[in-house]
Amino acid sequence: MTSKGLEGVVATQSSISSIIDDQLTYVGYKIDDLAENSSFEEVVYLLWNLKLPTKAELDEFKDDLAVNMNIPDAVIDHLHSYDLSSVHPMAALRSAVSILGLYDEEADVMDEAANKRKAIRLQAKIATIVAAFARIRNGQEPVKPKKDLSFAANFLYMLNGEDPKDVEEEAINKALILHADHELNASTFTARVCVATLSDIYSGITAAIGALKGPLHGGANERVMKMLTEIGEEENAIPYIKEKIANKEKIMGMGHRVYENGDPRAKHLRRMSKELTKITGQPKWYNMSVKIEDYIKEEKGLPANVDFYSASVYHSLGIDHDLFTPIFAISRVSGWLAHILEQYDNNRLIRPRAEYVGPNTQEYVAIENR
Repeated sequence: MTSKGLEGVVATQSSISSIIDDQLTYVGYKIDDLAENSSFEEVVYLLWNLKLPTKAELDEFKDDLAVNMNIPDAVIDHLHSYDLSSVHPMAALRSAVSILGLYDEEADVMDEAANKRKAIRLQAKIATIVAAFARIRNGQEPVKPKKDLSFAANFLYMLNGEDPKDVEEEAINKALILHADHELNASTFTARVCVATLSDIYSGITAAIGALKGPLHGGANERVMKMLTEIGEEENAIPYIKEKIANKEKIMGMGHRVYENGDPRAKHLRRMSKELTKITGQPKWYNMSVKIEDYIKEEKGLPANVDFYSASVYHSLGIDHDLFTPIFAISRVSGWLAHILEQYDNNRLIRPRAEYVGPNTQEYVAIENR
């Protein structure tokens, strides 16, 4: 019996995250508790080690991330070589991460300790790559990270060249936590399939980025912001949505394949959207988002997912819209790495079968008779 898109198929066992009864947990900890009380660094440690760190362990982990955030000059040079007027930021990120593997002497060392060290290097450097790309294409020089800033604050600092406000750091920290892992999604499954061949971590993360680049996985929040921009003003929101529905067009950021009663992550970014849009003097982005969510929920029974309000959060932080998916990758690499490490720890080659539906019993005809 086949299942289109493997929907409902259980492909592996995992101790990393779960989605049960519309509740997302990381290693058994509710996403609500982590989003409200934790730091992204603590969540990464949790996903990789299956336990929360002590203060000493967290301090050491933060230091390890901080000292590994710089990227090789060769990667910077490569970013400069792109046609920045047309290159997709996710394509740039995919290539840059692949190049990182060329400058890691342990790239093909496969023992557990080496893989943990490579995981730290990848987690640390991916934020630097995204920030460097964003600045280079704007004619600016990359900004080196500061060792005394949190991971979230460092990303904003490298992006903008100035220390972020507390509320800005909080918003990115929450977004990173909420996107860190999501069970066996498309990019995570891609990473596990790749490394199940005993390919290296860099190959696994490059493959995952390639999967996330697709519009049916990453990029929903970018298209939400495109929709909000097209609507323009609050009074246009419902007529716009009614027309979309009449034309049978999909409303981005609404509903989710694995949640029946709503994405538990959405409310946290909804609150941040309300706060940030008020601070920036553009509450219309939040207000029209609420109107759209309420209308779609009433008409279609579909509540907002995590991508819906992250759009106005990132926009309010002054982030270019096509960087929304790379920011997703900065967060989700933590989950990808957790799953890669778990796959290595109990590996079996992932090799499903396909149900053949093509023609049968055909006779070969010589070419001169075709």
